[in-house]
Amino acid sequence: MKTIAVLTSGGDSPGMNSSIRAVVRACAHYQIKCIGIIRGFSGLIENNTKVLSTRSVRGIINRGGTFLYSARCDEFKTTDGRKIAHKNLKDNEIDGLIVIGGDGSFTGALKLKQEFNFPVVGIPGTIDNDLHGTSHTLGYDTALNTVMDAIDKIRDTAISHHRLFLVEVMGADAGYIALNSGLAIGAQEILIPEVNMSFENLINSLKKSKKSGKTSSIIVVAEGDKTGKNVFELASKIEETLPKYETRVSVLGHIQRGGTPSCFDRVLGTQLGVKAVESLIEGNDGNMVGIDNGKIIFTPLDKALKGKSKINKELLRISQIMNT
Repeated sequence: MKTIAVLTSGGDSPGMNSSIRAVVRACAHYQIKCIGIIRGFSGLIENNTKVLSTRSVRGIINRGGTFLYSARCDEFKTTDGRKIAHKNLKDNEIDGLIVIGGDGSFTGALKLKQEFNFPVVGIPGTIDNDLHGTSHTLGYDTALNTVMDAIDKIRDTAISHHRLFLVEVMGADAGYIALNSGLAIGAQEILIPEVNMSFENLINSLKKSKKSGKTSSIIVVAEGDKTGKNVFELASKIEETLPKYETRVSVLGHIQRGGTPSCFDRVLGTQLGVKAVESLIEGNDGNMVGIDNGKIIFTPLDKALKGKSKINKELLRISQIMNT
C-alpha cells in the first residue's frame, strides 16, 4: 500500500475534517502517499485530486463541513461512470480508497469493491446515526448538541407567550436525533418514524398537560414521522382540535449539519481515520470502521447498509415516564 486516497461524499457532517486530518497524518506516519479527492465521487470521475501533506490539514480539526467538499453524483450510479472513476484511481496509482459518508456513499464504495475488487474502507459520516455497525456516526453528537441549544432558545419564547411549539429535526428514516434531543430538553412528546403515535394519542397527551396547568409545550418531530402529512399540517390539525393552543412550527433544517464539531466527534473522527488507514495496510478492506462500547469494530459494507440500526427502547420507555 503505497498510495491511499480519501474522499467525503453525500451530506456533510461535523467531524469529517478531523477524520480527513487523521487519515493524512496516519499516512505520513506509515510513509504512505495520501491523495485527497475533491467533491466526492464527482471529483473522482473528473480526476479532481490533490496530494495532501500534514501541512495541508493544519487547522481543520475544529472546522465543520468538509475540507475536501462534497457532492451528489448521478454519473457514478452508472456503470460507465464507475469505470471512469476506477480508471482514474489506477492512473493516479492509488492502491486504496477511504470513503467518508453515509449509506449512499457506502453504496458507491461497495460497487467499486464488487465490480473492480478495489480496496475500500468506509468511515460513517452522517448526523442521522442510521448505519448498522457503529453506536455513533460522525456528526451525530454535534448535531444533538446543536438541536438541544436551539430548542432551549425556542422554549424561552414558548414560555413567554404560552405557546405550543412543534420543532422539526432531521431524521427522514431514523428518530435518533429527535429521541435523544427530545429527552434532553424535556419535550412534551417525541414523534419518530420508528413508533407510530396516533394523532388521537397526541391530542390526549396535550389535553392532559393543559389540564395539569401546563401553559407551554415543546413537541420534537423527526422529519420522517407520519403523524401528519408534514409538521405544518400537523400543527394546523392540533389548532383545529385544540383552539386554546397557540401553535407555532420551527424547522431547524441544515443548521443541524453545520458548526464546530464536539469533542466527542473530533476524537471519534481521529480514531476512525487512523484505523481506516491501518485497515487498508493490513488488507482488511471492504469494511466500515465503527465504534461500539468504546471499541473500534469492523462491519462489512454490505451489512452496514442492509442492517437496520435499532432505536433505544429503554430511552423510549424513559421518555414516556418523563411525559407523565
